[in-house]
Amino acid sequence: MAITRREFFMSAAGASLLAGSPASSNKEKEKIKAKVSNMNNYFALPLQITCDALNGLNKKDAKSKMLEKIKTINRQIKASKAWIGHELKLVVLPEYFLTSFPMGESINDWKENFAVNKNGNVVKALQEVAKENDIFLSGNLYVKDPSFPKFYFQSSMIWSPKGKTVLDYVRLNSMFTPTPHDVFDQYVEKYGYDALFPVVETEIGVLACIASEEILFPEIARCLAFKGAEIFLHSSSEVHSRNHSPKRTAKLARAFENNAFVVSANSAGISGISIPENSTDGGSMIVNYKGQIINEAEQGESMTAYSRIELDSLKKHRSSVSMDNMFARQRLELYSKSYIDNSVYPVNTLEKEEPTRKHFKETMLKSIKRLTKRGMI
Repeated sequence: MAITRREFFMSAAGASLLAGSPASSNKEKEKIKAKVSNMNNYFALPLQITCDALNGLNKKDAKSKMLEKIKTINRQIKASKAWIGHELKLVVLPEYFLTSFPMGESINDWKENFAVNKNGNVVKALQEVAKENDIFLSGNLYVKDPSFPKFYFQSSMIWSPKGKTVLDYVRLNSMFTPTPHDVFDQYVEKYGYDALFPVVETEIGVLACIASEEILFPEIARCLAFKGAEIFLHSSSEVHSRNHSPKRTAKLARAFENNAFVVSANSAGISGISIPENSTDGGSMIVNYKGQIINEAEQGESMTAYSRIELDSLKKHRSSVSMDNMFARQRLELYSKSYIDNSVYPVNTLEKEEPTRKHFKETMLKSIKRLTKRGMI
């Protein structure tokens, strides 16, 4: 795992800098200061790329296409870093960047042909991209979990400059894709509750992932923020419009209410499916901890949404006594009973049921009927 700030300052080099040791030459001190500066002030890039649909391919051809796509992404990141400079430390890829999404395929067919193993060749290739470009890289994949062999999950991962997977967040809310909530008791027994909301402390900040439409669920970001998250990495595939779509509004809200950065990568369209390609094209952005968009891409493949992440400024804001320090103003005891007393979408629905689109649709209809009966609808 990457070295944290605390670990750095506990190291010989960090201790020497703090102590002003005569053993440290001025040149060495300048190098150390530059390294510390990079930890707190660097460029992040939501890389807006076209997603190539694999629907209809067999397993062998699909994996081959994924690996080819990763080579293309590697070239795009190299070129982007050459343009932006060595201070580029974080790249986020859009949702579906390797596969597109199911369009009528069964859960099992999609799992067999398009879901990858977490330690397989596809993930290893992405780890190598991160290492080769000396960046933290994040993206969203369909993955297999041997503990739940009937279906796949969606995982947002972070790969470090050392070529390691340092975070694996499994999507918790989805319309037609299985999630840990559908096998909640079994999942928590296997991995523990903390696995639901992972964060990772790195030299570029405390990172967390939010998958696609989960930006619409404020509880996801809040739970990650409670664990120290400073930067939300958001892999998305969404309709882009200058009108304030739900996701666009949500990105600003999640950033402001948690005083955190949001690095959101949208696709530059999805090719190879019947939906018009440019329906999900444009709007990759970085939002600061005040809920302000500091850069945004137009349509097409683009690296133009890159911006500086200023961690010192974020930390100062979170430590200030001000009306805008929303994170420190939370009065959670007011709301806890309402959450405990109310259940909406039922838990553990796939413990015995088969994971089909029909199951997910019927479960949601039952939830609507219960809410109606309780007078909530």
